[in-house]
Amino acid sequence: MNINMPQTLRNHLEKFVQINDEDFAELLLFFKSTTVAKKQNLLQEDEICNYHYFVAKGLLRKFFIHERGGEQTTEFAIETWWLTDNTAFERRSTTAFYIQAVEKSELLYISWSDQEKLLERFPFMERYFRFVYQRAYAASQMRVKYLFSLSKEEFYYQLENKYPEFVQRVPQYLIASYLGFTPEYLSEIRKRRTAR
Repeated sequence: MNINMPQTLRNHLEKFVQINDEDFAELLLFFKSTTVAKKQNLLQEDEICNYHYFVAKGLLRKFFIHERGGEQTTEFAIETWWLTDNTAFERRSTTAFYIQAVEKSELLYISWSDQEKLLERFPFMERYFRFVYQRAYAASQMRVKYLFSLSKEEFYYQLENKYPEFVQRVPQYLIASYLGFTPEYLSEIRKRRTAR
């Protein structure tokens, strides 16, 4: 395990809960670590969703393939974000999604059964995950609001203004997939913006 992975997790935990060295060392035993290559799939449609991923370094995305055969990105996860198919993970059922590395990524991950044992052993982790899920849910609510209240162009500007580093980091075709339009349309929006 890369020495930075545990420290990244600990720094994130300590934003929400207090933890001592002994407890953290024990807590880490519930996790496994991996490094994944760019474009490597961690989860594919129709597989059982067994793991919850914490991004120590890198970038993941969750997407599905719609009936026309195109990819629709629904979520991204950068450093200190968690990603899974929450419904399939909780039910230990098959997923309708893919989870893929956008960049080479260093991850900590935990199985459903180990996460349950972790929560039982360390009740403060319930509090930690409550904060994680609240923030994820709030972000999801805002995305839905923007989808229904803003034009596609305004949605892109909102994303660009709020998260400029993220927009620079993520490939343009994936930003387009997340916003629900084609890469060509996104190119037009960006050209119009620079022409102003």
